[in-house]
Amino acid sequence: MPAMKLELKDNVHVLTLTEGDTENKLTQEVVEEYLAHLDEVEKYQGNTALMITCEHEKTMSTGINLEWLGAQDQDGLMKFVKTLEQLLFRLALLDMPTVAAINGNCYAGGAIILSAVDFRFMRADRGRFCYPEVNINIPFTPVMQDIVGLMPNKRVLKEMCLLGRALTGEEALQGDVVDGLFAMDELQQKTFEYAQLLTQKDRATYAQIKRQMRPDIEKHRDALFA
Repeated sequence: MPAMKLELKDNVHVLTLTEGDTENKLTQEVVEEYLAHLDEVEKYQGNTALMITCEHEKTMSTGINLEWLGAQDQDGLMKFVKTLEQLLFRLALLDMPTVAAINGNCYAGGAIILSAVDFRFMRADRGRFCYPEVNINIPFTPVMQDIVGLMPNKRVLKEMCLLGRALTGEEALQGDVVDGLFAMDELQQKTFEYAQLLTQKDRATYAQIKRQMRPDIEKHRDALFA
C-alpha cells in the first residue's frame, strides 16, 4: 500500500503522506517511495515547487519504525541508513523550492527529513517538532548532523539536539525552526499559496543559489552516490 501520493496542482508538486494512523513511520520501502517521487518531480520541465504535507490532523511523522528496524540484519540496517541519507541529501539540494505544511507531531527521522526543505509552516494550536535521538540512544550520522545543522538558530538547535527539546509551534517560530504558523483550517492552503509564489522563481537560478548556501551537504555526494 502506498505511503504517500504525488499530485501536480498549478505547477506545484504536492506530496501527501497518507499513513497518519500509523504515524507515517519510515522503513526501507517508505524511503524508496520518497526517492521515486523525487525522481518524478525532477523530470518536470519548467519552474515548479515541491510541497510536503500529510492527511492526518495530529501526526506528521514520528520517524523510523523502530520495531521494523530492530528486525533487520546488519546489511539491511546499513542499506536503510544509506538510503535515508540519500533522501536527505537529494531533498536538501533538490533543484526547485521546497516547502512543508506540518499538521502535527513531527519527531526524529520525520523531523530530520523536513529539516532538509527550504521553508516550513506549522499548525499553530497543537503538535511538536523534535529531535529525540539523544533520549532514544540513536546518534545522528554525519549526513543527518549536517541536515539538522541547516537550522539557523544555533542556540535552539543545541537544545533540540543535546536535550531532545520538543518545540511547540510558537516555540518553533520563535526559534526559526518554522517560517510561519497557521490555524489548522488554513495551513494547507496558506502553505500551498507560498509554494505557488515560489514557482515564479527561475528554477535553475534558485537551485544554484541553494546549493551554494549548503556546501556542508554537497560534500557528502561522492560517499553517498559512488
